[in-house]
Amino acid sequence: MESGLTTSPGTPGDGARDTATPAPATAYQPGYVLAAERLLEYIAEQQLRPGDRLPTERGLAEILQTGRTVTREAVKVLAAVGRISVRKGAGLFVAAPANPIAGRRIAYFQPTDLVQVRMMFEYRRLIEADSARRAANLATPIQVRAVREAAEGTMAVWAEADPSEFARFDALFHDAVAVAAGNVFLEAAVSDIRDFAAQSDRLLFLGELPGSLEVAAHQHLAIAAAIAEGRPDAAAAAMIEHVDTTQAQFEERIHNRLLKADPTPDAG
Repeated sequence: MESGLTTSPGTPGDGARDTATPAPATAYQPGYVLAAERLLEYIAEQQLRPGDRLPTERGLAEILQTGRTVTREAVKVLAAVGRISVRKGAGLFVAAPANPIAGRRIAYFQPTDLVQVRMMFEYRRLIEADSARRAANLATPIQVRAVREAAEGTMAVWAEADPSEFARFDALFHDAVAVAAGNVFLEAAVSDIRDFAAQSDRLLFLGELPGSLEVAAHQHLAIAAAIAEGRPDAAAAAMIEHVDTTQAQFEERIHNRLLKADPTPDAG
């Protein structure tokens, strides 16, 4: 099947060399990230399933019309977020989703596509607001303490401007709320949607701070307080505000990608 990818101008057949002209990078996305996005599009267009073999690195470079170095870095990024499996001596494969029962269309999630990101946040808003509401009604004292301690952890580390440490406490917080909701399916859904959000985060923010960690930490505290005080409507409203704030950060970054392109090619 022919690929329907829109690729950058270049000399056909020359993509396997590191000297090939890579796709233009935006002011926010280096070439290897753009190549990673195009590779995800290729997987979706070819309807490749988990376990299917991908072309070699040289073959992917030709398909993407970019250099081998850029392609190699794109593969590393997608392997890090769990979309590609690199098997030493065997080749490259489409990775199995963390959740083996994930739907076929979700398996082709495009982390930097604005429409799909909005769908993801719409789903996240529904399940996390309900989790917070249920937690305010059902949380045990031990569970309330876990939620509060995780929220306080995000507050303690935000000033250090350490995204990885903040992300650790952020995950603990959202998981603690889901556990306190008393529904294992909600708990699994919250964990799964965070995996998808992490893919967007990795490709859009590249390790930079995604937004105001101070605002997020204060929102965590507000959610924790509403749960501790047994106020389900307030807990749900605070969680919706938190998710909406996060969504706004993602959408702003996607819009910046699309509207503020840098014409200077990036060699990756």
